[in-house]
Order: sequence, then structure tokens, then C-alpha cells
Amino acid sequence: MNARSLSRIILIPLMSILVSHPAWSKQAVDLELVMATDVSRSIDQDEARLQRQGIADAFRSKQIIKAISSGFLRRIAVAYVDYSSAFHNKIVINWRILHNAKTANDFADELLRAPPTFGRRTSISDALELATKMIETNDIEGTRRVIDVSGDGPNNWGGQVDLVRNAIVKKRITINGLPIMNNRGRFMSRYYLPDLDKYYLGCVIGGPGSFLVVANNFKDFARAVRRKLILEIAAKPARIIPASYLAQRRYGAQRPPYKRGCDIGEKMRAIPWDDDG
Repeated sequence: MNARSLSRIILIPLMSILVSHPAWSKQAVDLELVMATDVSRSIDQDEARLQRQGIADAFRSKQIIKAISSGFLRRIAVAYVDYSSAFHNKIVINWRILHNAKTANDFADELLRAPPTFGRRTSISDALELATKMIETNDIEGTRRVIDVSGDGPNNWGGQVDLVRNAIVKKRITINGLPIMNNRGRFMSRYYLPDLDKYYLGCVIGGPGSFLVVANNFKDFARAVRRKLILEIAAKPARIIPASYLAQRRYGAQRPPYKRGCDIGEKMRAIPWDDDG
């Protein structure tokens, strides 16, 4: 048997193995991150702009660049979604690989150039399902897989959020939360929850290392999202929860129940008011 024949015997089985294992061709990253931001009717144009500007500024910051470079692979994959409900959800930026200041700045520039999205209703569950599909169908292999969801109200459309959350967590995908404590919503939306932080803690977040960071209002969003992104990208072990909970007890990995029920948003739809925020 000559060398050429021997190489064919070795090469052909090897090629068949590679074809039958497409995951081997996926690009490896430290983190797959989908950022899902609320654009329902309870979010006005100025608030939507503050969300995008806050996220863009975060990715331009030296702290985020340092967090990206601190990983084993020194690169992450990020996608950005505007959510309200299934028919209005929009993938604003599909997967981008960030590995240095230029790629992070390019992501920020692309985000600010994208036209605004306006939706109806608030379906955190629809957003989580879309983000999960994006993670499961991409050509990226992340050491960690995270959905980062922010908003100013409870789930009021689509599947019940805690049930959707539980199914996603079983796939080893972590859900982190950024509730926006929007006092303006007290007068503008029937879905206003003064304890939205507790709702997110009990009904939305979950999975390995899950945590939430609270934004006190939309102007505070930039600070909160920067802090949250640094923790997510650098994989810092943290569970940032409201001080009121810390005063009561430490829950550790166990999520406290939301006493009003995770279907509170669906119940609130029965209130007669022409509002689908």
C-alpha cells in the first residue's frame, strides 16, 4: 500500500466525522449573551432612547473591554432584541463577536444607528423564548449562555413567565434581570408594580449564577446595565437583590416566591382600561 492510498483511508473517515459533528465548526466564546429590552407602550421615546444609549455607553466603557479580555477565550457573542410581544419582537442586532475595543465600539455604533422599535403588550415570556431560539440555532459555542432581560412591568401576554423560565433553565441557560422601577408608570399604565424587583426575583430570573440589578428609574438605567454587564461578562459570582430582601434573609440559590403570583400581569388585564403596555 503506497502513501497516497493510506492517506485516503485516513482522510475519508476523518471527513465523515467532521461532517457528522457540525458543532466542532462552531466558534467558541466565553459567553453567548442576548440582551432583551422592553419597548412596550409603557416605554416612551425618551425612555427607549435612554435604554439604547445606556447599553451603547456600557459597551464603550473600559470596564467592559477589560471584562471581555479577562475571559479564557477573550471574546464574547452578543445579540440585541427589542421585545413587547411575539408579533412585534425585533432582532435589532443579530450575533456579533466582540473581542476588543473596536468590535465593542462597532456594536455600540450599530445599536445607536438602528431605528427605534415600538410594540404592544409586555411578554417577557415571548422574549425569553425568542432569545432561547437564537442561542440554540446560532453557529456559536459559548462556555456560558445568558439572557439579559430588562423592563418596567410584569408579563401580561403569552405564556406564563415562570413556567417559560423553568423550561429554559433546564437547558442550562441563565436568565438575569434588570427591573426598571418606573414611578411614572403609576399614572401611565395599569400594569405598574411597585414591587417589580420582587416580581423579577421570584418569577423571571433563574439558572446557574442568576442575579438581578435594579434600576431606580430610566435615568439610572445606564449605571445599572453597565454594572450588570461587567458581572455577566466577567462571570463574577454575585447575586444582587433588593436591600429589603437582604434585611429579611439570604435566599442563596433558592428563589423566593412572589406572593402576588407570577400571573399578576395576566390578572391585571381584567382591569377595564384601554392600555396594553
